Amino acid sequence: MLPTLHIEGPVAFLTLRRPQAANKLVPEDLPELVRLVETVNRSPEVLVLVLRSEGKYFCSGYDISEVASSSQTEGRSFGDMVDALENCRAVTIAAVHGGVFGGATDLVLACDFRVGVRGAETFMPAARLGLHYYQSGMERYVSRLGLDTAKRLFLTAEKLDGPAMRDCGFLTQLVDDAQALDAEVLRLRTTLAGMAPLALLGMKKHLNQIARGSADAASIQREVQRTVASEDLAEGGRAWREKRLPVFKGR
Repeated sequence: MLPTLHIEGPVAFLTLRRPQAANKLVPEDLPELVRLVETVNRSPEVLVLVLRSEGKYFCSGYDISEVASSSQTEGRSFGDMVDALENCRAVTIAAVHGGVFGGATDLVLACDFRVGVRGAETFMPAARLGLHYYQSGMERYVSRLGLDTAKRLFLTAEKLDGPAMRDCGFLTQLVDDAQALDAEVLRLRTTLAGMAPLALLGMKKHLNQIARGSADAASIQREVQRTVASEDLAEGGRAWREKRLPVFKGR
């Protein structure tokens, strides 16, 4: 089945739904995933997007049989789809259980937070399969994990378990099991959804650009001044003084 999107107030859930095939991605998934991310981008109430999947595996990556014959689907390559997720307006959380293989590793690295269980595992088999990876994916590896770790994973196809994924930065948080995963994702998305939208979403965008070396100083300054003049900054100050939770309105 194609991926689905469900929105609950400030949180959206994007779910991979092909558990019988280890949530392998096929060509028709690519434009659908882009469409769902664009739906989130057009939904101003959504501040957080959770990427999750059904079944035993998180995602086994892109169908290797399709790489040579169908690298593009309706103008959307795999890399374009992952770029769309990285550039999603909302803050993104990957809820990782089971295996994360091949292109799915890039899908996870595109997310701002990556919470996984000890039983998770990952590897990047591109060199073993004879495939040179695309530029934006390699850039994500280097910006998230550093050059040495990117070389280690791309060039040796080494498999990592959950603790090793956390130690190298692939996971931002590690939990013991599925129950703890649900609890930690709930805690994290609740925390994020309670932040001031202008500051939260602006800093998410610009931190990613800084990591890629593409930040625009004038754009950052405009966002800074926008928050300085915002109602939310005034509300944040009042709430701090009154020792209560702020009620932000995104303006």
